[in-house]
Amino acid sequence: MSSWQVPDGGVCPHADGLPDASGPADACEDCLRIGGRWVHLRRCLSCGHVGCCDSSPHRHATAHFTTTAHPVVASAEPRERWAWCYPDSTLLLPAS
Repeated sequence: MSSWQVPDGGVCPHADGLPDASGPADACEDCLRIGGRWVHLRRCLSCGHVGCCDSSPHRHATAHFTTTAHPVVASAEPRERWAWCYPDSTLLLPAS
């Protein structure tokens, strides 16, 4: 059983077998490299890459998806427990 589920009972095949998010992150890896700034952080559940959200100037989390096709990111913000599937444009919540 997946650790993530679609809230309305729908199905997201990309969520199968993905790990739980591993807690908050401190920085966008790509923004640090270029001296950029970020708003919120997202962690790729396929490889662990931490990138900034689409409200950030460089949108590194989405750029990572575009480059790698890793489908699901989870919030890497404190006290947030949700994920997003890019291919299905679907919100995912932790399975109960």
